[in-house]
Amino acid sequence: MVRSGLLVGVDVLEAAEAIVTRWRPSEVWGMSPFGGSTTAAVWGKFDPRIFLRDALSATRVQAAFRSAYGLPRVDAVAVGTDNVDHLQELIDALAYEVDDQVVQEYRQLLQARRQPV
Repeated sequence: MVRSGLLVGVDVLEAAEAIVTRWRPSEVWGMSPFGGSTTAAVWGKFDPRIFLRDALSATRVQAAFRSAYGLPRVDAVAVGTDNVDHLQELIDALAYEVDDQVVQEYRQLLQARRQPV
């Protein structure tokens, strides 16, 4: 299980991918796609629907959740909640497709912003 989603830094993304490449697990799970909260200010400041194909009807929460499957690429994403409506919203998000081209461009932006050590 690795951190996944739009709030994961490029170093963590690359480290997770290196571990998966070396370890070759049968499945990779992501976790914490919202960085702890779907109500954090970040989710109101930008529209994560740009990471999905044909997702005009998706909510921002759905887009952030579904995008977590591509950052890094994972087979499943674990979330914690006791809100049935929230869980249904996330289940419905699985109908959307991640736009791999946008994810790749985003990753390139993250890499370009990397601070030299």
